Amino acid sequence: MTAETTNINITACDYSDQSHRRAVVDLINVYINDGMGGGVPLTEAEQAGLIEGLSTRPSSIVLLAVAGGEYVGLLVAFENFSTFTARPMVNIHDVIVRPDYRGRGVGRMLLDGIIAEAASRRASRVTLEVRKDNRVAQSLYRSLGFEAVSPDMYYWRKYLE
Repeated sequence: MTAETTNINITACDYSDQSHRRAVVDLINVYINDGMGGGVPLTEAEQAGLIEGLSTRPSSIVLLAVAGGEYVGLLVAFENFSTFTARPMVNIHDVIVRPDYRGRGVGRMLLDGIIAEAASRRASRVTLEVRKDNRVAQSLYRSLGFEAVSPDMYYWRKYLE
């Protein structure tokens, strides 16, 4: 751990703590407003739905990075089950670091946290998706032992009304 990260702590989200709930919403909006997010901030109804959805899903794992009482990073993941290994697996859905804290090891600490959590659940693997143009994230993921799958796969989606 470097001097940059010594004052940063990773904690599991406690939905009974109003500051944790607010941090989740604020950090998701940071991501949405980022060039990689490219969206519109969550409405009040969507904010409530986000907290309700995450807090009521036993499979969700939400980690917060805290520096000096300020929430500076967020990782959202979900436990699933691998039929190929007959064990749990963890999929990282979002990794968010406030722009002024990027390059300080916050993302690495969040990823180390989820890898440790996945290991404690006896998961067979941790998965994630990353944009082709997000070279910074790819470099971080590679440094932690993540690699592209072979054969290459596509990430597809279908929106439902």
